[in-house]
Amino acid sequence: MLKGKMDKSKLPSRYVTEGPSRAPHRSYFYAMGLSEEEINQPFVGVATCWNEAAPCNIALSRQAQSVKMGVKQANGTPREFTTITVTDGIAMGHEGMRSSLASRDAITDTVELTMRGHCYDALVGLAGCDKSLPGMMMAMVRLNVPSVFIYGGSILPGRLNGKDVTVQDVFEAVGQHQAGNMSDEALAVLERVACPSAGACGGQFTANTMACVSEAIGLALPNSSGAPAPYESRDQYGVASGQAVMNLLEKNIRARDIVTRKSLENAARIVACTGGSTNAGLHLPAIAHEAGIDFDLFDVCDIFKDTPYFVDMKPGGQYVAKDLYEAGGVPVVMNELRKAGLIHEDCMTATGRTMGEELDLITRKADGKVIHEVATPLTETGGVVGLKGNLAPEGAIVKVAGIAPENQVFTGPARVFECEEDAFEAVKARDYKEGEVLVIRNEGPRGGPGMREMLATTSALSGQGMGKKVALITDGRFSGATRGFCVGHVGPEAAVAGPIGLLKDGDMITINAITGELSVALSEDELAARKADWKGPRPTIYASGALWKYAQLVGEARYGAVTHPGAKEEAHVYMDI
Repeated sequence: MLKGKMDKSKLPSRYVTEGPSRAPHRSYFYAMGLSEEEINQPFVGVATCWNEAAPCNIALSRQAQSVKMGVKQANGTPREFTTITVTDGIAMGHEGMRSSLASRDAITDTVELTMRGHCYDALVGLAGCDKSLPGMMMAMVRLNVPSVFIYGGSILPGRLNGKDVTVQDVFEAVGQHQAGNMSDEALAVLERVACPSAGACGGQFTANTMACVSEAIGLALPNSSGAPAPYESRDQYGVASGQAVMNLLEKNIRARDIVTRKSLENAARIVACTGGSTNAGLHLPAIAHEAGIDFDLFDVCDIFKDTPYFVDMKPGGQYVAKDLYEAGGVPVVMNELRKAGLIHEDCMTATGRTMGEELDLITRKADGKVIHEVATPLTETGGVVGLKGNLAPEGAIVKVAGIAPENQVFTGPARVFECEEDAFEAVKARDYKEGEVLVIRNEGPRGGPGMREMLATTSALSGQGMGKKVALITDGRFSGATRGFCVGHVGPEAAVAGPIGLLKDGDMITINAITGELSVALSEDELAARKADWKGPRPTIYASGALWKYAQLVGEARYGAVTHPGAKEEAHVYMDI
């Protein structure tokens, strides 16, 4: 790209930089120290989710500076801005978790509004915590500008008594403490050492799952998601990402040229083979929706079903994100999938080359510890499984990574709770029985509102040693750190009279992750009679404000719990306005 004045006649920034009528606009740019040369260059939004809420996002502002350096080196003009993040580790286990999923769409909306309002030509997005990753990628696809995503990096594992520990261990320690198996002093030591640095939670929880997705889907540079947040070497990926977005702009390669049906399938593969978070079953359909692609929970689960699980990551396995990085990262995993013919190699990536061309450059092999060979997987099918049946006509999802096949079938009587707090109090008091299926309802996208995660409850069960002795189902979500036989995203949700809202204590529920069944031993007539007697959704305290607004707009979990009609209904594309 030629340095200095370039043809902006087809770029959005022409509306704020070109011609005599834009003199007032240019005066603002001069006020910020921009030169005439910089004003004449393409404007690149550098968006971060930086805040001081949690370690996930604390390094993003520093990393953005390296991205800006890369943009400048490639003759672009970077314009940094921030958006919100709700960090799940802090929001978990109380009313604040209702804000989490809603924040994903708020991130997308605010990035869109910032880009539109200021007419930026391309986007580099940096994100750290769970919802901020899909939120940023959704914005890229919605705007359809040349885009590069970069993950802020994972946290380093803590170390205690010769073993790596993560925040998952702290959540589970709460259950051990409640059961009388851990002292106050031991819990105090663990909480002080579990999280020793900046970065997102270290296991294959939602943040690292979606970071792997960002590479597999093609929006992030290969291996950029791997290096932990404290590593100064992450700056090299920042510089390269800034340069890459200028290359995409020059070649007019846009987000929807990268995010296609095939690349979404590649992304679902990486979730399955790494035993990733069930939340990917929500976020992949939402990203697809922004591109106008039909790709719902059932499509995701079809990919999960025939993808082997061969990367041994927490919470179902042994290793953390730093270990995956040191074993070669996502490119080595993708190469293993490629050997089995499970990758679409013709998908475009943020480098301007195809996925196949990128994988041709990879020489490292599976180490047999963190990354097993695809020919000798940990299990033959994916670490995440979709379910369907008369209890979940619109689907449900369960993570089975680390669960032996003989433990993937469970039949038991329902124990119904109307919200997460009721369930947590019962678990804390050990007021439940082995063999029961704990049902937590009214926690869906609309009924919650906000589709909360249930990590506090599931961790307490695991900490009490009951993770394999009971099952749990909900129309809410589970953290990527959840383990045990826990079924989420049950749809339709209770708030719209879905079958989960009609259950009574003692109803016999069957969960079969091998055949993909989630059913209750009730006839169609009995379910219809109960629906006729249904008294309407459980009232919430959110009668105004952002969560009220979210509840009015949000759709079914099956389609990603999205809040607008999507690309199929758009009358224009921002990049061409």
